[in-house]
Amino acid sequence: MPITTIAPSILTNSPTQYKEIIKKYYPFVRRAHIDISDGTLSSNVTINETAVWWPKGWTVDLHMITKKPSVHIENIIKLHPNLVIFHAEASEDLLPIFDILKQNGMRVGVAIVKGVYPGAIKPILNAADHAMIFSGRLGEYGGEADLLLAEKAELISDIHHGIEVGWDGGANLENIRPIMHAGVHVINVGSAIAKADDPAQMYALLNAETEKEEPL
Repeated sequence: MPITTIAPSILTNSPTQYKEIIKKYYPFVRRAHIDISDGTLSSNVTINETAVWWPKGWTVDLHMITKKPSVHIENIIKLHPNLVIFHAEASEDLLPIFDILKQNGMRVGVAIVKGVYPGAIKPILNAADHAMIFSGRLGEYGGEADLLLAEKAELISDIHHGIEVGWDGGANLENIRPIMHAGVHVINVGSAIAKADDPAQMYALLNAETEKEEPL
């Protein structure tokens, strides 16, 4: 079974709060998932990519919640994250966007919301390094995990063998193992870590769950 990575999610509309979250997560986080929403795909607006930064040594994935990826490309290239995830329902062709980012040394991904069937976006999946199954609420913490969506992991892998499969939305101690055993490699965790009394301890407990062989 492939190793599953827990990536704490960071979502805020306040640069001050963003700094506080980074400070709190710095001692234990290795890979982080940062949500950036410009209000075009979700009614919620977060801090934008010009206000985003992270500690040296972190592996960072940017989740761009936008209908217009091209507007953000220049700033994303300056940030140079590990991975940039756009939505299949963006109003622009993602393939040229992917090419630009790949040429600049970044990995690319596509977010697949509940209503999107993987078979309908085969060209995007074949060009992507990562496919993120989205079960949350765009631009918000506190989504619920719809475990039926985990079936998409196999469909995605059948289309693009070897692609990294991610999950975003409602992951916690109670459901992380079935999500992992469905074939998910990266599980982004928001509220379960952010709202825990001890985020570092919760992160450790979640990681311990991923090491168990039983699905439940």
